[in-house]
Amino acid sequence: MRLIKLLVDEANKQNVVDVLETENIDFVVTKNATEREDTVLVEFPLPTQAVGYVIDELRDAGVDDREYTVIASAETAKTRNYHELEERFVAGVEEDDAVAREEIRAKALDMHRSKLTYYSMTMFSAIVAASGLLLDSPAVVVGAMVIAPQVGSALIAGVGISLNDRRMIRIGFAQQFFGFGAAILGAFALGLLLQSGQIVTSVLDVSTVSQISKRISPGLLSLLVGLCAGAAGAFGLATALPVSLVGVMIAAALIPAAAAVGIGLAWGLPSVYLGAGVLLVANAVAVNVSAFLVLWYLGYRPDSWTENTREVNNGDSAETDDRPQYLGAVVALLLLGGIFVGAGGLLVGQIGFDNDVNTAVEQVLEDDQYGELELTSMQTEVGMARHFGQTPEVTVVVLRPADESYPNLAETLRERIRQETGRDVAVSVEFREGQQAGQSSRSVRGPRPVPA
Repeated sequence: MRLIKLLVDEANKQNVVDVLETENIDFVVTKNATEREDTVLVEFPLPTQAVGYVIDELRDAGVDDREYTVIASAETAKTRNYHELEERFVAGVEEDDAVAREEIRAKALDMHRSKLTYYSMTMFSAIVAASGLLLDSPAVVVGAMVIAPQVGSALIAGVGISLNDRRMIRIGFAQQFFGFGAAILGAFALGLLLQSGQIVTSVLDVSTVSQISKRISPGLLSLLVGLCAGAAGAFGLATALPVSLVGVMIAAALIPAAAAVGIGLAWGLPSVYLGAGVLLVANAVAVNVSAFLVLWYLGYRPDSWTENTREVNNGDSAETDDRPQYLGAVVALLLLGGIFVGAGGLLVGQIGFDNDVNTAVEQVLEDDQYGELELTSMQTEVGMARHFGQTPEVTVVVLRPADESYPNLAETLRERIRQETGRDVAVSVEFREGQQAGQSSRSVRGPRPVPA
């Protein structure tokens, strides 16, 4: 519930009263609310879902709400018609969870933190995430997401673009850019410290650690995480739903990837920091773009946009349309679009490479001589590693019967992958032994589907 306090002059008081009486909204009027004797203060309670609608109605009636308007939270209200407003806007035909533009701007800015707090918490979360990655502990990685403050900067940027607020765009983008730098730096420093103290040997191939390997070969499913996280965050911000839990999801799409970049740099492995870097950039752009698209879909526009729309709808002359140039929002969208095209191109190339590798591995394992093998998992390094003097590696894990050996499987897979992709790759095969009893035979055998 919200309590609206609106300061208007005597000339516009009747317009406000007419709107409130038409909508059956109970109100009080305080005369001489300021040193100016020609002003009055109008106060009235509203359900949160009704704020945007009523404010727009007042603006349509010619009321200027820019001089003094306060939208405050209230616990409860007992007025003659408030129950009808709840029936109408909360549970009735005009049910809508959306909040007013002014409130969504305030909610986003409330998540803004000082530089010391934001970058310190980002670095702490990245160090915890890097520790979880190296420990191969999903629980520790998830714990790092709880303290990460990335939800604020991402949603501030999304709201800024949708409302054409250049200050919010600048704050959101700057915090994200330098925040990712702080996260990478924290993970990089941790990696160097662990190596120098012989806590973790420098010859360890960190790309073989499960929690890291999952973040060095970005695919479509990884991108969907960022898209859904940004969209969910925007929905939470634009409605009465809490944003705190969504913030964990946004951080999960960003911080582990940034930590993996720092670890890759510390160990000097291009396949790790390039793959994780592509994932970080793609997810960061996906979060921002999806948040903006959801807010735009929900009807959040710059104030001048909606004001000019009302003028046109009221039949006013087009000469009164002084719509400002939306330079800030346009530049931000072009920047995001350019980055997304670049990262998306690399991502599409990686997905295509993964699909070709999947096809080649399936073809090999369908041969009769490998009929007893069952594919359990497969991982491909990002293809850009070849530009840094490294041959992309494909790791295949198969389940085999006990006491059976397949000495030529790796070379067979390598040749088939090279024929399918046109690239030279290194193939590593890991065998896991198992026995089965009492299981019905399968007439058609094939490997488990492995997502790209």
